[in-house]
Formats: sequence, C-alpha cells, structure tokens
Amino acid sequence: MIKGLYEAHLPVRDLKRSIEFYTSLELELAYETPKLAFFWIVKGQSWVGLWETDRAKTPYHPSLRHIAFHVDVEAIRNAMDWLAEREIEGRTAFGFSPEEQPPLILPNHPFAHAAVYFHDPDGNSLEFIAPLDLEVEDEFDMMSLAQWDQKHV
Repeated sequence: MIKGLYEAHLPVRDLKRSIEFYTSLELELAYETPKLAFFWIVKGQSWVGLWETDRAKTPYHPSLRHIAFHVDVEAIRNAMDWLAEREIEGRTAFGFSPEEQPPLILPNHPFAHAAVYFHDPDGNSLEFIAPLDLEVEDEFDMMSLAQWDQKHV
C-alpha cells in the first residue's frame, strides 16, 4: 500500500524569498501560485510545499516545521561546505559544540544516521540525513561523524 512519503508542507512569510532559498538548495520548482510553491525533492516521487501565511511565526517544535532531506554519506560529509557555498549557515543541535559537529550521528538503535541541521529564512528546521548502518548491534551515545569513523574503520 504505502510506497513512501510524497509530500510535506512548511509555512513561509515571503514566498518569493523562500523560492530563492529552496532553489539555492538545488531543488526544482515544480508548481507555483501567488501563495504556494512546490519543489521536487525527487521528481515524480516526493515534493515539499511552501505556503505563504501569517502562521509562519508558529513556534518551532520538532513535531512542527521540520523536514529531513535524505542524502548519501559522501554528501553528508561535505554538507557544511555545500551550505556555506550557498551562504546558508549550519546550526548546532542537541547541545554539541560547533567543533563536535556536524554531522552528528543519531543513535536511533538499531539504526545509525548522520545528520546536519540548518534553518530556512522562516526558521523552519531543515536537515540532511544519511543512513550509515541499519543494523547496529550495540547501543551508543550521540557522537560526531569523526568519532563514528574512528570506531567503525
């Protein structure tokens, strides 16, 4: 029955500014009206809708206003440089210092994912995430990718 996630939606205050931002992430604009734009994440498989609204100021919570984009491991290793080239600042998460991240390794036992976090112009939380291991035997604490690499070389 379910084959994947087709769409997700985020509130934005200024659609034109958001279109420029999401275009800088190399997403393809699929559809646009005066108050709505859809960008392909994977053409024909998934997209994100941006809705211009005064509700874009809704306080952030992980259950609201968050999208994680699946990337491969090589992309996650270069994600901070890739964002910086687009003048997008990565952000720290989970109390780790900037030196300890990114990417962070998320311990969702039995899975391990590497993640990099950043915001769009409206403060929506965006994430690049790459699966590292889907069958980790031992539980582990959150760590940096550099720490993960030292333990899994």
